[in-house]
Amino acid sequence: MSPRRILAMMTATAALIAGPVLTAQASTPLRNTFSEQTRAAGLTAAQAAELRQRVDAVLASDPQARQISANKLAIAGGDLVLRAPGRSETRDLAAPDAELACADGHLCIRDGLGNNYDYYYCGYYDFGGVGDGTFNNNQSSGTRARFYNQNGSERWSNVAKDSGTASWTPVYHIRPC
Repeated sequence: MSPRRILAMMTATAALIAGPVLTAQASTPLRNTFSEQTRAAGLTAAQAAELRQRVDAVLASDPQARQISANKLAIAGGDLVLRAPGRSETRDLAAPDAELACADGHLCIRDGLGNNYDYYYCGYYDFGGVGDGTFNNNQSSGTRARFYNQNGSERWSNVAKDSGTASWTPVYHIRPC
């Protein structure tokens, strides 16, 4: 066996052994951060548990989703900030003073539950927003955001720069650009 092949096998073996350990270590701080962030935000234990269930539901339904903070997730195409239970405003609990404005080049959506979606990558994405809400198409002027029905047919579109209201319950997919 060549030295390169032996080295490759040793590296793969080390990764298999170290993977679960590194994963466990990487997830531990987030759990502590979740508790710290929910406590700092003044959430009760019941509210924190409800938020945890909502975060877990997003993670279970979207294999690409990653939790960034107590109520913020990286999703395909951008970020999702879940409204914390008992709160009227949707803010990232890790950065409660962060500006809610939609950054230049982004498509931002607030659904009927108060969840904020911030898309900043071009692509075709599943969308889980519900209810009546708002959007801010702050992409480059002339960029068309498209919103699709369950069967993939286009429901409506919007040309940047524009903002308005929309019913998200029938929107199943989004193409920001």
